[in-house]
Amino acid sequence: MSIDAQLYGVDLFGAPMRPVITSPVSQKFLIPPFTVLNAREGDWQERKRAWKNMGISGEVGRDAAAIHCPNSSSEDSLEDANYTSIFDPVLCELAYLWFSSNGDTVVDPFAGGSVRGIVASCLGRKYWGCDLRAEQIDANKVQGELLCHDNQPEWVCGDSLQKLDEAPEADFVFSCPPYGDLEEYGDDPLDLSAMDHQAFLVAYRAIIAKACERLKQDRFACFVVGDFRDKKGNYRNFVSDTIQAFLDAGMNYYNEAILVTSVGSASMRVTKQFEASRKFAKTHQNILVFVKGDGKKAARTTECI
Repeated sequence: MSIDAQLYGVDLFGAPMRPVITSPVSQKFLIPPFTVLNAREGDWQERKRAWKNMGISGEVGRDAAAIHCPNSSSEDSLEDANYTSIFDPVLCELAYLWFSSNGDTVVDPFAGGSVRGIVASCLGRKYWGCDLRAEQIDANKVQGELLCHDNQPEWVCGDSLQKLDEAPEADFVFSCPPYGDLEEYGDDPLDLSAMDHQAFLVAYRAIIAKACERLKQDRFACFVVGDFRDKKGNYRNFVSDTIQAFLDAGMNYYNEAILVTSVGSASMRVTKQFEASRKFAKTHQNILVFVKGDGKKAARTTECI
């Protein structure tokens, strides 16, 4: 059964049902590949609901207290955060369709929730993801057994700095890293979210370098990131830190896009926040795409749609 049939069901004649997309560009690429991707739009939201209706529960295994990071003493570090760090399955779908092909192997050094692995499986990719928290890995595996059937994602528990040595050779590196101590998932000293910022950056850069070593030549990598604030309320410049880490790992900086995310609780916080500090309510993330080798050769290895 095709992925659209799984997502939307089938009509009386057995054909998959999907939203009516009138734009030729949308018909070819699912969502137009512009530098601004708007997750608030109707087509995006409809496809997101369809993925969720399949049974994906990306929040399982992600403790609410960890997501809200109660150990931060300053509201400034939280006021513009996306409070639920659940990965958008539509963005995941686009990344796989645009930058990899059916049968490819995806390596995810910050596996977190189940979404990236499940969408990879549904789209015919082999997925290897690593996360430090055993409870998260167990929750992911339960989701995988329910939804992925004959193409199970591989989730590995451990420190990516060590486990990446055992990872398969990758056709695509795809991840959403922790945002420093903004979301604290545990008190394990190996957990990046429990480190001070400088130690976090050292470990983060090393993990990116190892992931890039596993990536085949003429292939893409994509990280979804966002800037976040320090305890004084100033931005860390995390997007630039990520770009530099990939450049230092021998990758070429290839694409950048802004993902416009839902307003959510920002509508309730923005007045007080802006009056007090003139800080904007953050409702976007940065999609960073890198290539190892030649971009045109890498493009020829992808399926697109």
